[in-house]
Amino acid sequence: MAHYKDFSRRQTKFIPVAFDEQIIPGTFEHALDHLIDHCVDISVFENRFQNDDTGAPAYHPKILLKIILFAYSRGVISSRRIAALCENNVVFMALSGDSRPHFTTIAAFVSRCEDKVIAVFRDILLVCDQEGLIGKDLFAIDGVKMPSNASKEWSGTRQKFERKLTKLEAAIESIVAKHRREDLGKADDAIQEKERKRLEKLTRKYDKIKTFMANNDDKRSLAGNVVQSNITDNDSAKMSTSHGVIQGYDGVAAVDAKHQVVVGAEAFGEAQENYLLKPMIETAHNNIEAIDKEGGEVLKTTRVVADAGFHSEANMQHLFEEDIDGYVADTHFRKRDERFQDQKPYKEKARRQRQKKSAATKRFTVEDFVYDANNKVCTCPAGKRLYSKGGITTIRGFEAIRFKARKSACSVCHLRSQCLKYPDRTESRQVAFFLGRAKTGRESYTDKMKRKIDSAYGRFIYGQRLGTVEPVFANICSNKGMNRFTLRGKIKVTGQWLLYCIVHNIEKIANYAPSFA
Repeated sequence: MAHYKDFSRRQTKFIPVAFDEQIIPGTFEHALDHLIDHCVDISVFENRFQNDDTGAPAYHPKILLKIILFAYSRGVISSRRIAALCENNVVFMALSGDSRPHFTTIAAFVSRCEDKVIAVFRDILLVCDQEGLIGKDLFAIDGVKMPSNASKEWSGTRQKFERKLTKLEAAIESIVAKHRREDLGKADDAIQEKERKRLEKLTRKYDKIKTFMANNDDKRSLAGNVVQSNITDNDSAKMSTSHGVIQGYDGVAAVDAKHQVVVGAEAFGEAQENYLLKPMIETAHNNIEAIDKEGGEVLKTTRVVADAGFHSEANMQHLFEEDIDGYVADTHFRKRDERFQDQKPYKEKARRQRQKKSAATKRFTVEDFVYDANNKVCTCPAGKRLYSKGGITTIRGFEAIRFKARKSACSVCHLRSQCLKYPDRTESRQVAFFLGRAKTGRESYTDKMKRKIDSAYGRFIYGQRLGTVEPVFANICSNKGMNRFTLRGKIKVTGQWLLYCIVHNIEKIANYAPSFA
């Protein structure tokens, strides 16, 4: 039998460490160390310090930037863990010069440097451009929704908060009345203490909601619609994701296609992305103009691609009027692709499953009605045929064909309560099937984009979107573990999102820049 020497990692050893030898060339930390020391202008942070004549010396911004960005690259976002690594990890010791800043210093630097990070981002972007990593041939714009430092529990409209206040008032009054009754008799001290703590908790909630409502009106989206506010972080928003509904921000990025370098980044507390295309194009333009004065008209020669979430008539008008070569898919883009025509059997199966599910959980929608476009016949979920209300009509600028159920069939239907919102006063159900935008004398900008993106060249250009922007989010959120925001407020969260993107760009420099090979 083989015999091996004993070994164990559960031991310590005192050895001399040369910190400059711990930063190995060719690694991320080597590129980070060189860039912060020689390529980033740290003077933007100096106006934060007023200790020229009095006060203790401050930690150098270079040190704090290095350890924060290196920690982010390893998926460590907590300032406490970063501070602990500066005391225990030799690479962090080397990057920080064994200065060991306190976690409060690290947290304060991250939360207060939001207006300075853009300068650092552009300095790194300039290095990417000088190293030939930015092609300026195609920019892909997309967003990734991530949770923030806020709870969904504190979200709602003023109406919802008023109902919550009413419930809290009733609960508080009930506990107070119970205490009064117990004061007259003999009550258990442990129970009284538990009730007292519960009363204090409810009172704090009540005061928090009351204070918020006194100082804030209903929050409105960029479209002007009333949306749910959040007492903890009112800049954040409720968002639907593949992992359920979260309270967070949408980290939007504009990515260059050559080496997937992020050329623009900003965080938005918006659940919908169709109002974010224009500001992101402007952000990318401003960043490119800042690093290359001669490349200020880059949008005149660069193609811009985005998915259907950014599609709207206003956005398409902006692209065409500003002479931007844009390729933005609409919600029916894949339906018009002949490669997906064979999905109909699966769509029909999915429609039946949705219909079966909706029958037990909610009212029927137009998807639960079967429309035969060839024969212009509509059948309701109960199997009854609806009659057509004339020919094709126009509803809010779209052509539609409308159907209505017969009163005799609808009044005795066993599914009436699931089909009608007000079954006690509505005689029969009506549905409308939209056929497309109504024909007008002027072609809409949406129709122009459809014709452009449906061409062979348009589909080829749009096909590059997925491989350009999605790997960036995979690298940031999955590989690096930067999958949530720890700050509150749009400005601060945007600063942290820029730090995440800086980590990604530095890795591109470390891996592909000729000077760092």
